[in-house]
Amino acid sequence: MSKPLNVTQKLIKSHLVEGEMVPGEEIGLKIDQTLTQDATGTMVMLELEAMELDEAKTELSCQYVDHNLIQSDFKNPDDHVFLKSAAERFGMWFSRPGNGVSHPIETERFAIPGKTLAGSDSHTPASGCMGMLAIGSGGLDVAFAIAGEPLFIKMPKVLGVELKGELKDWVSAKDVVLEMLRRYDVDGASGYVIEYFGEGLKNLDTMDRHVIANMGTEMGATTTVFPADGEIRRFMESQKRGDEYVELLADEGAEYDKYEELILDDVEPLIALPSSPGNVVPVREVEGRDIYQSYIGSSANPGYRDFWISSEIVKGKTVNDNVSFDINPTSRQIIENMVKNDVMFNLVQSGARIHQAGCNGCIGMGQAPATGQNSLRTVPRNFPDRSGTPEDSVFLVSPETAAASALTGKITDPRDLEKLFNMEYPKYTPLKEVIVNTDMLTPPKPKEERGEIKKGPNISSMPNFGELEDFEVPVLLKMGDDISTDEILRAGTEVLPFRSNIPEISKFTLDVVDKNFHDRAMKAKEEHGGHVVIAGENYAQGSSREHAAIAPRYLGQRAVIAKSYARIGWQNLVNFGIPPFEFTSEEDYNDIDQGDVLKVENIRASIESGNTAKLVNVTKGTEYEVKHTLSDRQRQAVLDGGVINSFKKKKAS
Repeated sequence: MSKPLNVTQKLIKSHLVEGEMVPGEEIGLKIDQTLTQDATGTMVMLELEAMELDEAKTELSCQYVDHNLIQSDFKNPDDHVFLKSAAERFGMWFSRPGNGVSHPIETERFAIPGKTLAGSDSHTPASGCMGMLAIGSGGLDVAFAIAGEPLFIKMPKVLGVELKGELKDWVSAKDVVLEMLRRYDVDGASGYVIEYFGEGLKNLDTMDRHVIANMGTEMGATTTVFPADGEIRRFMESQKRGDEYVELLADEGAEYDKYEELILDDVEPLIALPSSPGNVVPVREVEGRDIYQSYIGSSANPGYRDFWISSEIVKGKTVNDNVSFDINPTSRQIIENMVKNDVMFNLVQSGARIHQAGCNGCIGMGQAPATGQNSLRTVPRNFPDRSGTPEDSVFLVSPETAAASALTGKITDPRDLEKLFNMEYPKYTPLKEVIVNTDMLTPPKPKEERGEIKKGPNISSMPNFGELEDFEVPVLLKMGDDISTDEILRAGTEVLPFRSNIPEISKFTLDVVDKNFHDRAMKAKEEHGGHVVIAGENYAQGSSREHAAIAPRYLGQRAVIAKSYARIGWQNLVNFGIPPFEFTSEEDYNDIDQGDVLKVENIRASIESGNTAKLVNVTKGTEYEVKHTLSDRQRQAVLDGGVINSFKKKKAS
């Protein structure tokens, strides 16, 4: 008799094409669907062009425009034209600017239980709410998936979280995932898929689960998975897709590598303090602090319910005159439902500022807070400077806490609204009739109607990178723990328009950490042939943006040496031929200083034949042993100078 399987194991087993299901071993997965967005998709399309792909080999691929929406000059609209033409050229769906954020649209329109999804956005796991294996990856990994190649990951363990009970009034799904972050911080689920199960699931609807799945990424999880049960059937029927529903449940007696119990009745309103999603405390601990901004929306709280509950809280009232009450609708479809049911009216009447459907302030594209002022946001991340304001003060909260605080002008526990405004908790029930809008989703064109890719003057080609060689280069920067990709290559209105122009975007590399990094890197490249950087634990956490690897490589980065890495950031380094070495002792990390010159000889032989390499500190006259955890496939990619080079060599042979 076969061993009972949990949902994660069923999904992996049904899509496994290479490797064995042994935790920590590399496996290859067949990918059914892909998701790309404009901040990362520009590079994906250039990579597909470089690979000379004829058409997408997946069941469904969709290119979204949701990040770079501000059109202050030609660069972003040129990207939109480029992406539409590329989607047409490769036979992909295209979600037009203004249609909304990729993740809720993917969930509403395309997500199917039992399928796999690879996305060039780290919050792709949001579709795990639908019983999918939805994995965020670097753009190049997604490009290969579009070309029909497997997606390679390390076989994860499964963290089973049993939900019990029911949430109390004024507490919602955002508080549930903040509670998980309070327990696991930003790296505690690294190497795991988080799978939720238990009788408490019946009290969480599909978009509640979307909120929780979205922010599993912030714990370092490979992805988050929910079963496909009767609630998913109800949701898909409401979206006029009931015929695509497939039940997917864990077998009776299924086991997990690690077990966690979460009693929903015990969850209280929580808040993540600046500047980490893992810095979570009860709202009660920080209530009373003045706020400047209260922001509702984003892929982390994208559902109609999140806007509805906010509108019910502020209905018939006016927000505090010191507060910018920013409403960030997440899709054109949700806007239509908000308008039809007076949600938009209540918000506008309260003093809300309504923004276009898209990622917007979450990625630093508008809605930046004032200097030295507190901003409450329902977004998934609050890394330093991500909002667009240097040294920002961003707190992560639920829609209930955000709306309550907008009324008072101070951080407010939403439970206090009962006495402050004599308010009963608004009880939400899903809409019986949902307006479904697909007008701004363009389906793939027939092959005979596909044209050429259109490129504006800001769109450059992929740089060519050489094979791995020995080096003797300076340590250009020494960093601590939890350096995010927002710090390596930040977002925002100044930077994002250059996502398709590597020479230009490289000028912003690590400028959050060191304003002079680009100039110093260019000098080191000219005088020494490049540089290395040193980091602590969990290097390159956060966004999947592969620019955080491409831009440093363009500036001559020869290696990164860190205590440990976030999954996607580590993979991106490999993909572009940067060896991700790890320290074998704390003393070695402490001994190396910024400015030291490090030398590596016989690096190719070291990587080909083993898992260690020898570093010589020329400045101090000391030696260190560093390690790597590359698979055979990844060793070859690093030796070749990146997976594109490996692909070209394979194609030519």
